Amino acid sequence: MLPLYIFLLFSYQQGSAQYKLTAVDFRNKIDSTATPQLIDVRTPGEFAGGHLKGALNMDWDNANFDKKVSALDKTKPVFVYCLSGGRSAYAAARMRSTGFKEVYELQGGIIDWRSAGFPEAGKLSQGMSELEYNNKLITDKVVLVDFYTPWCTPCKKMEPILQEIAKDNMTKVLIVRINADENQRITKTLKVVDFPAQFIYKNGKLVWQHTGFMGKEYLLKELKL
Repeated sequence: MLPLYIFLLFSYQQGSAQYKLTAVDFRNKIDSTATPQLIDVRTPGEFAGGHLKGALNMDWDNANFDKKVSALDKTKPVFVYCLSGGRSAYAAARMRSTGFKEVYELQGGIIDWRSAGFPEAGKLSQGMSELEYNNKLITDKVVLVDFYTPWCTPCKKMEPILQEIAKDNMTKVLIVRINADENQRITKTLKVVDFPAQFIYKNGKLVWQHTGFMGKEYLLKELKL
């Protein structure tokens, strides 16, 4: 039996297509709406790193999400976004199932918003620069860079695998894990939009890249260990 939130997402996916807006359309719709209800469903830490002006933080993964959302006006438009569009899709489906009439989703999340060069409020965490990133590649070892986020379940599953590889191959491999939420600048430069994302470098040159969970045996094969 499918979990309720997955069932809700599938059930409302077809009918909600017209409510998935590009960054440009999302911004225009907000600007043309009187007193818009703008909801950021990311974690408080992500929210603190930069958010859309006027957004309220209601963490989708928090047990109090439904209670907080119930305080909104169901008869008026609601605008929802997250980092890349995944969590906001679940949140929007949940809200529609409880009676919200208009729930607009930011397609591509705040990543696409930033790519469009639109403004943000809050303290932006730029993190690692491209120069700092490239300096980490200056080594005789094979470098495996892993981009992750604290809220990403596959990222959490990969962490012990990467720790094992690093421990067993200290003289051959350098593992560099980068928190994408805290290092938005280099994440944007490398066009990383899905997590986890892995890059393998040899002598400073990119030789392989992959997006999504990958088991230990497959990583070792790509590292040629």
